[in-house]
Amino acid sequence: MTTTGYWVELFRSEQRLGGGFFLTRRFVVTALHCLGGLTSSDERVDVVLTDGSRLAGQICRRDVDADLALIMIASDYEVRLAIPRAGIAQRGDDWHSPYRPEATEAALGGKVDDGTADYSCEGGAVIEALQLTVDQHTGDYSGYSGGPVVTGVPEKRDPVVVGILLEQVPHRKDTGRAANVLFAATIGEALRRFDQFHVEHLIDVLHPEGAEKSEELTETAAVAEAESWFERIREWTQRGYLDPSQVAELNFTIAKTVLERQLRGEGK
Repeated sequence: MTTTGYWVELFRSEQRLGGGFFLTRRFVVTALHCLGGLTSSDERVDVVLTDGSRLAGQICRRDVDADLALIMIASDYEVRLAIPRAGIAQRGDDWHSPYRPEATEAALGGKVDDGTADYSCEGGAVIEALQLTVDQHTGDYSGYSGGPVVTGVPEKRDPVVVGILLEQVPHRKDTGRAANVLFAATIGEALRRFDQFHVEHLIDVLHPEGAEKSEELTETAAVAEAESWFERIREWTQRGYLDPSQVAELNFTIAKTVLERQLRGEGK
């Protein structure tokens, strides 16, 4: 069991790859270019937490067009982290990133110049992104890629994660150097890109292979019961009671709970 910060460093053996953060207790999101040294057959990475402990992870999705990747934590580990709320940034919001490549590096922060705007990223896709001004002029921000973008003051105990750091903008007058402007994919973009967070896939993902179902409680009944809960979640989301990361976690938990109960033959 692990109880520590939600942002992580990614390693392959002793090679540092980049940053990332927990979107749910089972999945870490990062920028795909942070994993550029790994081939499609090289899927295992170490997820290093803020307390120094390592978890085994596997790259389960690569979205080349959007420069995003999803890493699943091995089932051997029970992760109990305080996953922050996800939200939507607005123009003029203060932002910061708790992740930094080294302890001696500056902690980034600044202002949101443009919230939830379309952006053509280097991967080729047009994604929903945030344009961010950085107060710290370090010159090269590439080491911060994959880290979370958080709104509010750094000391706030209830952070709201609004994006994933991806790219730095070239300087307008001198293309040989970069400006202090970054782009980040929104949390909503990440959730739309990965079907691990889509309701229609949860039943298939969670159904144990070879499990025997009760004759009366078929898979159809399990799906119907889960869907009734999913509909309630959609209603709560529309009323503003839930944010995207909470929805993903709840959908997963409900599908898992309903299936386990049905497979045990309960609820007749």
